[in-house]
Amino acid sequence: MRQKTRMRLIEYAITIWVVITLNFLLPRLIPGDPFLVLTSQSAEDEEIVLSEEQREFLFHYYGLDQPVYKQYFIYLGELFRGNMGFSVYYKQPVSHIVMHRLPWTVFMVLSSVILSTLIGTILGCFSAWRREKWVDKFLFLFMIFFSEIPSFLLGLILLFVFAAGLGLFPLAGAVTHFADFQSGWEKAWDVLHHAFLPIAALTISHLGGTYLLGRNSMTTVLEKDYLRTAWAKGLPKKRVIFRHALKNALLPIVTRVFLSLGSLVGGAILVENVFSYPGLGTLMRESVRVQDYPVIQGIFLVVTVCVLLANFLADVVYRKIDPRVGS
Repeated sequence: MRQKTRMRLIEYAITIWVVITLNFLLPRLIPGDPFLVLTSQSAEDEEIVLSEEQREFLFHYYGLDQPVYKQYFIYLGELFRGNMGFSVYYKQPVSHIVMHRLPWTVFMVLSSVILSTLIGTILGCFSAWRREKWVDKFLFLFMIFFSEIPSFLLGLILLFVFAAGLGLFPLAGAVTHFADFQSGWEKAWDVLHHAFLPIAALTISHLGGTYLLGRNSMTTVLEKDYLRTAWAKGLPKKRVIFRHALKNALLPIVTRVFLSLGSLVGGAILVENVFSYPGLGTLMRESVRVQDYPVIQGIFLVVTVCVLLANFLADVVYRKIDPRVGS
C-alpha cells in the first residue's frame, strides 16, 4: 500500500516536471517576442513600436537575452522559491494576477461539476430503471445530441438567445460594474446572475457523459444477483434502489467527477472568452495576445497542479468507497 502511494507520488512529480518543461518551452515557440510591439493597457488598440535599443534593454532587464537553458534553470529555481515571475504586460507578480482570476474559474468549474454530476446521475439512473421505454429513448437521444456540441458553441447559443435576444441575463462580465449593492445577498445574486449562462453552457456540455455513465453503471448493477436476492426478500423499492443499487453504481461516477476536471477546465477557458468572464480563460487569451511568457507559464502551472490534485483525490476517494482497490 505504501509502496503504491510512493510510486504514485513519483509519477505525479515526473508529470509536474514534464509539464513545467513544456510550460517553459511552448510560449517561446510563439512567433515574435513580448517587446516586438508593446500594446498599451490604457487603450487596447494603441500599439507602441519600440526601438532596437529599448528592446535590448527590456530583454536584458527580464533576462530574456540569456541562453534558453540558463533561463530554464533560473525559472526552476524561482519556482522552488515560490516565485512564478513578474508579468511583462501587467507589471505585477504573476502569482498575484493568477490568484486574483483563479476563484472565478474555480467557482464556474466546481458549480458545473456539482450540477452535471447530480443531474446526470439522477437522469442516468432513472433512464436505466425505465430502460427501453419511451422516457429512456428520449433522454438517451437528447443527451447524445447535446454532448456532441462544444461548450463554447453552447455558450454562444445561450448568449444570443437568453442574453442578447430575450435580455434575461447580462451579456458579459462577472459582476455589475459601479453597482451600489445594499447587502451581501444582493451582490451574491448579481454574481450568480452573471454566472448562470457560463455555468449552464459548461454543465450541459458535460451532462451527457455523466448521464451515459450513470445509465450504464445502474443497468449493470440492476442485473447483479444480489439485487435479485434483495427483490426476492421483499425489501422496499426505495431501499433496494438507493441502499443497494445506487451505492454500487456510484463508484465509476465518483471517479469521473475528479477525472473530468481537466476537460472541464479546458471547456471553462473557452466559455470564459465567450462571456468575457474574468477567469483564467480570458487572462490566457490576453497573455497570449501580448506574449506575456511569465503569465502564460503561471496559468498552465496552476491548471496542471489543480488537475493532478483532482486525480490524486480521485484515488483517495475511490479507495474509501471501495477498499478492494487499495488491496
